[in-house]
Amino acid sequence: MNFPSNIFNSHSKEDGDFFLGISKILGFKPKKLEIYKKAFLHRSANVKNSKGEPMNYERLEFLGDSMLGTIISKYLYVEVPTGDEGYLTKMRSKIVSREHLNELGKDLNLIRYVESRIPKSHFGENIHGNVFEALVGAIYLDRGYKYCEKFIANRVVAPYVDIEQLEGKVISYKSLVIEWCQKQKKSFKFDIYEDSGNEILKHFAVKLHINDKIVAKARATSKKKAEEMASKRAYYALQNKIDKD
Repeated sequence: MNFPSNIFNSHSKEDGDFFLGISKILGFKPKKLEIYKKAFLHRSANVKNSKGEPMNYERLEFLGDSMLGTIISKYLYVEVPTGDEGYLTKMRSKIVSREHLNELGKDLNLIRYVESRIPKSHFGENIHGNVFEALVGAIYLDRGYKYCEKFIANRVVAPYVDIEQLEGKVISYKSLVIEWCQKQKKSFKFDIYEDSGNEILKHFAVKLHINDKIVAKARATSKKKAEEMASKRAYYALQNKIDKD
């Protein structure tokens, strides 16, 4: 769905469709629709306010990230009274991980409302989580903390948060493998090199060495992704030893 160029002054059918769609996602009616429209403005849309300042969802994303962290922290504090600071921090990280937020944004199909000059097929995975956070920020500005908390309880906690399952969820295989190597006093090294071949998109390959032995290889479109993929393969290759230790 693309908004008209004068989106903040329009009363079109599209405006009404957007109101109904957002109301369904929120579970309540927004008071200031323009705030929610801003939550779906990609910087490529090049929309500016009356002062000539650029408008996009990034500031709302920043606010939503903070609100999400605060509300999930409170939830865990109440629900897990025996959890220490380290446990609560780790659990919060699992709930608000980029992977999880992208999943939430996809499930709500938020990308359908994004206005940009870039084809949606060209967006990376993180657009889904970014817009979800921006939506949380918009809720806070429009209706305050209580509505924000209610939305997160209904859309995040109730359908997705299972404490026991989350306890066993791995956030970063790279961190897990490195911690194990350090604990077992094993040397490790990620040998990374560019490996694009005939492909247009740049690729990187990585070899993970543990005690000077290659235990896993991987290839991806970024160094970070390649390292994580290699670490995941190493974890499953060494799972019996890592879980035992």
